[in-house]
Amino acid sequence: MTADEDPRETLADRAYRSVQDAIAAGVLAPGEKVTERGLAARLSMSPTPVREAIRRLEQDGLIERTGPRTVVVADIGASAVEDLAEVEIALRGLIARFAARRASTAQLDALDALLDEADDLLIVIKQRDAEGRPVEKHLNALLDTMQRFNDAVAACAGNAVLVRLLDQTRVFTQAERRTRTVQRVLANHQYGLDRYTTHRALVRALRAGDSAAAERIALDDVRGGLEDLRREPGQVSSH
Repeated sequence: MTADEDPRETLADRAYRSVQDAIAAGVLAPGEKVTERGLAARLSMSPTPVREAIRRLEQDGLIERTGPRTVVVADIGASAVEDLAEVEIALRGLIARFAARRASTAQLDALDALLDEADDLLIVIKQRDAEGRPVEKHLNALLDTMQRFNDAVAACAGNAVLVRLLDQTRVFTQAERRTRTVQRVLANHQYGLDRYTTHRALVRALRAGDSAAAERIALDDVRGGLEDLRREPGQVSSH
């Protein structure tokens, strides 16, 4: 098991995530025909969990069945991506709204601690960048910390249905989001740095129980982040 794998994942979960990542990364191209046995061999699994993963991917619209044991990767056009983006943004806002109502003091303190950790990493990244030293290792540590922050905000919402819907409707998988973010930071070292101030503002809104403010902050942050990630690296603009 790698560091990125959740010990609570079933084999079907792992198969689902692996195929989803392969589609997002273009390893499985639109229109490409795949079989249950072929995917099972690719993933070194038995066909049973792969079959379950395929059913879930069909429900997500990522693949289309052409035969009893054969499917093709769906061609998700620009309009479908726009639809996904709208849903992801809305769900993120709802999660923030729920979190403002339900977050405990201990959870809020944990969010601040994660942002303190992120701030320390950001200082190191800026120093190393100024000295012309590599930053990718520390950048990945920062992205890990921010993923933990996002997961913790979702946990504050106390609504498993919202979190599950978000996992099913992300424009980018976590792996693709990570790859694109690293590419953009390496191309523009100021990419996204100013958005970290919005995370502090979000925690303040959560502490105040201000659900409207929390939702607005989350919506603005997610909307800006998705717009940047969907651009080519050289076209990224800071928000």
